Amino acid sequence: MPNTAFQPAPIDPGPGDGSDIHFCSTCAFGAVCLPGGYTKSALAELHCLVEHTGPLRAGAHVFRTNDRFESIYAVRAGIVKTRTIDALGREQVLGFHLPGEFIGLSAIHPSRYPCDAIALDTVYLCRFSFPALAVLATRMPLVQQELFRLISEDIGKATQLSGDLSAHERLAAFLVRLSERFAARGFSATRFRLGMPRSDIANHLRLAPETVSRVLRRFQDDGLLRIDEREVELLQRERLHALAATLSPGAPATGFHSA
Repeated sequence: MPNTAFQPAPIDPGPGDGSDIHFCSTCAFGAVCLPGGYTKSALAELHCLVEHTGPLRAGAHVFRTNDRFESIYAVRAGIVKTRTIDALGREQVLGFHLPGEFIGLSAIHPSRYPCDAIALDTVYLCRFSFPALAVLATRMPLVQQELFRLISEDIGKATQLSGDLSAHERLAAFLVRLSERFAARGFSATRFRLGMPRSDIANHLRLAPETVSRVLRRFQDDGLLRIDEREVELLQRERLHALAATLSPGAPATGFHSA
């Protein structure tokens, strides 16, 4: 995928850029295919587990809390938010998922989805049958290893918002991690589009919306970034990294999305 200034608005990815040998460039399993030395027939067996779904329009559910767990999903285009609703009807935004990222892994143990997954814009997905994928993983060690890595990573993300972090640290970590995730998918690490409402960002970071707006203005006044509506340019990424470093010493901002 070419490096572009901003993450583009979601469009229909069609059949994707995969083949009988390669997965789509946005697929989280793509990195384990050819290095594993798998044959065409082995890859085709894994491809048959994948179902392309979409488009889902903004506000549509990928799955709902307590739905029976049968599949995990990889985002192909668009952004998906995960959230829970407590007994008093209060929403807690758990995370935001970009193309190439999985949702639904946290449902493996309870066998039911513990949260809602909702499209924030026009979303296209790959649906993986988890029972079939689990069986196949026992015969393909690198796929099994990648599956374990994804599950472990998902568990680790659940603790990222714990601790007494300032609003500046939380927002800096969120922006730095978002830039890293865009860069990993071939987009610019310094210029990208915030595809989620600020109210959702505030909820996710456990901040008031006014606080998020105030801190963003402060970052802009201090020359750390430039914002034009939803378009963000990080002007001093290293300074934002320094602010975010208190989140996880030695590995700043590794997290802030889970499902």
